[in-house]
Amino acid sequence: MEQKQEEKQLNGLSKAASAYLRSAMHQPVDWHEWSEEAFALAAEENKPILLDIGAVWCHWCHVMDRESYENEETAKLINEHYVAVKVDRDERPDVDARYQAAVAAISGQGGWPLTAFLTPEGKPYFGGTYFPPDDRHGRPGLPRVLRTMAEAFRKRRDEVNESAGSVMAAIEHNESFMGRIGNPGPELVAKLVNAILKQFDARSGGFGSQPKFPHSGAIDLLLDASSRVSVGDGEVVGEQSKNAAMSTLQKMSRGGIYDHLAGGFHRYSVDDRWVVPHFEKMAYDNSELLKNYVHGFQSFVELDFARVAKEIIRWMDEWLSDRARGGFYASQDADFSLDDDGDYFTWTREEAADVLSVEELAVASAYYDIGEIGDMHHNPAKNVLHIRGTIEGVAKSNGISVDRAKELLASAKEKMYAARLKRPTPYVDKTVYVSWNGMCISAYLEAGRVLDLPEVRAFALKSLDRVLMHAWDPQRGLAHVVAYGEGETARQRIAGILDDYVFLGHAALDAWEMTGEMRYFSAAQAIADAIVQRFYDPVSGGFFDTETAADGEKRIGALATRRKPLQDTPTPAGNPVAAALLLRLEALNGREDYAVKALDTLETFAGIVEHFGLYASSYGLALQRMVQRPVQICIIGDGADARRLEAVALARYAVNKSVIRFRRDQLAELPPMLAETLPHLPQLKDPASGSIAVVCNGKGCLPPVHTVDELIAAMNQAL
Repeated sequence: MEQKQEEKQLNGLSKAASAYLRSAMHQPVDWHEWSEEAFALAAEENKPILLDIGAVWCHWCHVMDRESYENEETAKLINEHYVAVKVDRDERPDVDARYQAAVAAISGQGGWPLTAFLTPEGKPYFGGTYFPPDDRHGRPGLPRVLRTMAEAFRKRRDEVNESAGSVMAAIEHNESFMGRIGNPGPELVAKLVNAILKQFDARSGGFGSQPKFPHSGAIDLLLDASSRVSVGDGEVVGEQSKNAAMSTLQKMSRGGIYDHLAGGFHRYSVDDRWVVPHFEKMAYDNSELLKNYVHGFQSFVELDFARVAKEIIRWMDEWLSDRARGGFYASQDADFSLDDDGDYFTWTREEAADVLSVEELAVASAYYDIGEIGDMHHNPAKNVLHIRGTIEGVAKSNGISVDRAKELLASAKEKMYAARLKRPTPYVDKTVYVSWNGMCISAYLEAGRVLDLPEVRAFALKSLDRVLMHAWDPQRGLAHVVAYGEGETARQRIAGILDDYVFLGHAALDAWEMTGEMRYFSAAQAIADAIVQRFYDPVSGGFFDTETAADGEKRIGALATRRKPLQDTPTPAGNPVAAALLLRLEALNGREDYAVKALDTLETFAGIVEHFGLYASSYGLALQRMVQRPVQICIIGDGADARRLEAVALARYAVNKSVIRFRRDQLAELPPMLAETLPHLPQLKDPASGSIAVVCNGKGCLPPVHTVDELIAAMNQAL
């Protein structure tokens, strides 16, 4: 009997696999997952749809859940007048992207939680983000909005349908980029670089003002430009780019957006000085920032960047990875509960004093700015750890040596982290998504090579093998989800979107470059072929974010709208990343159709892309890859000599440069362009000649070299 009562209390989300959806299964709202059945029910009962989109890491989503969706009276109102549909934005990015655009068209802003009111066909006629439980601060409360929108649907259906039609037209217009320009070149790269530099905050690093996001693509574009004389005004822009990128990386790693105890970055900073973050930590932010710090270290040998990169890896290893099976988890929540608001990550001076010695507290409080008055609005005693001065200054003010100050700081960090681990821990969503795993795998492969971390490289390959085995099927294509957290099993397979394909394709190609194993190259090429077949627009160019509908297939709601993602929001946009993948492969397999489609994609957006500025950085990187000829540096051999040559080859980040490692026995099976040149070069077949390096540009190769100095000279000639 008790079991039956419990079952009655569960809504339709009890069968969901998503952690975010399952967290709402006890709510009195009669929630449905996004499904044809939910839309059919709305049509049958002639009710509008209340659509709620959020995420397990989203603080305000949980606030709205507790304030409104767990309220019996509000739930009764919803159940009486609506069919309620809840969506996990990480699980269904295709649904989220379209309704974000819709609500932005209605209200001028988007975000999470996203609250939208739809016709039974799924067309939005009103929406917003967070609605309070009652009228306050000039904002209508959710109950009033629910009554008003239900009444409008019943009594003013023509107005509702007209409004919904206008919103859908606005979405379709926003997504139909008509800005084709033929043969975009270095001048457009220069415009994008200069647009980023204009938004650079010289005082605090980063771009724009509060709230401040990392903008990893912009950092990489600046790092690439910093060592070139073919961007804008050459050396002048190169120096400005270097300063902007280096300053941003330094200021972020000293700010509160960085977790100084565990490593890893929070999602963004609410202030312009990087002090107070939104505390959730995402796989995709940390993967791209890991690349940034590795690239900064590559180019300018900044040892502190290598330290930050290793600490990001340490956090991802500890919290965000399945060590047994391979794969990266999605996110760590900001808070343990709605009442803590970052308390897990922050410290009062008293809390620090409880776990540190007097000497340790003196150093740590000065270095991390732990005062009686802190940084958090909800609890002014709480401090976000951030670095204000230097360890040398702290040592001097405490009358101790720098070495002693470093010892005390290290022991303080260790003790504070141990104490923090005893606190209730924010939830980790252990769902393994293909797209974010592709990004993490690529980042681990790069970091493992540049920083010479064999265990990091090995885990990246283990993760890639798992994703390819469980999510990739040459006939069915990619799934979006490899596995859900908590061992849940999905009732239906969610098809991969463009992001899943392009990021996994790059990861497979990165794995081939590191190992020389053709199975990874073959996987990358098969994925690229699937991208062209499933997503490419042969009429207008570019790639849609979802697969072309099958004959007779009807897409639910706004999913009927086709999108061609160009803007980094905040992950790199699918179209330029797809173009970059095709360009990388064409340089190795010589397939002209890849080059044509990559150029066509970049031309499709060339007339409008500069208006996106900072948010078109991935486009800038892809265009730079096309403008600069591809350079492959092949390291052949084993042992210490080969590793030295590889280390030199990896020095200096350049988007058009690839470093490929081969054993001599792998030279019998190569991609077509390398097969035409490499095996025929002198000395390659003679093991007695030792380890060698060959610099190629896709059309031919320079003579093999044996020494570091010779390799540097060849790289200077090619790059």
